[in-house]
Amino acid sequence: MAAAARRGWGAAAAAAGLRSRFCHVMMNPYIVKKKPLHQFVRKPLFPLPAALCNNTVRHMFIQTQDTPNPNSLKFIPGKPVLETRTMDFPTPASAFRSPLARQLFRIEGVKSVFFGPDFITITKDNEELDWNLLKPDIYATIMDFFASGLPLVTEETSSGEAGSEEDDEVVAMIKELLDTRIRPTVQEDGGDVIYKGFEDGIVQLKLQGSCTSCPSSIITLKNGIQNMLQFYIPEVEGVEQVMEDESDEKEANSP
Repeated sequence: MAAAARRGWGAAAAAAGLRSRFCHVMMNPYIVKKKPLHQFVRKPLFPLPAALCNNTVRHMFIQTQDTPNPNSLKFIPGKPVLETRTMDFPTPASAFRSPLARQLFRIEGVKSVFFGPDFITITKDNEELDWNLLKPDIYATIMDFFASGLPLVTEETSSGEAGSEEDDEVVAMIKELLDTRIRPTVQEDGGDVIYKGFEDGIVQLKLQGSCTSCPSSIITLKNGIQNMLQFYIPEVEGVEQVMEDESDEKEANSP
């Protein structure tokens, strides 16, 4: 009887000791060696500052938004991207000025990249590619970039818009209408439209982002932009799309 009691007391003491050690560890989390979250998840694409490596949790909520182009998708990181302007990267060669654009092009299936004021538009190669397969890599690349603290653009470039202080009144009106009424609407769909020239009543425009390969781009040009320009500016007789020209390709491929 006494032996059984001793055995029972010993089991209870052992259980109490186990609970005590468990509670001690749980109440003192610094006993457990902590590592940055990115070490457990994946190797970051961008070098992380030392201060960031001391944090165990990184939070970033990226939203997506459909565009009229089924092959283009807007990614909204909840942080400013270019704030007041846009940049188009139609090919990997054109992305040499942006660390983020270069990394996005390394994802298999990414055809082009476009930066807006507060969004990033990604265009995939074809309709057969499933966005659900591309999204995880795109999310991870964007999160790693914003956590790295690197500049979005390493070298300033011109906006690509033609014109100067010598613009006549008609050209100035065209540009003002584009900037105030047309471009904000096009950017809502994940793209942009850039003024390239005005000659013999024809406004030359370059489409960027999701608009580049959108099936409805011609309708946007003719039924939308052209009609609005003609309504406000009688001198405008038509609108035509300008594709990637030689000057753009030379600038993109220059060292």
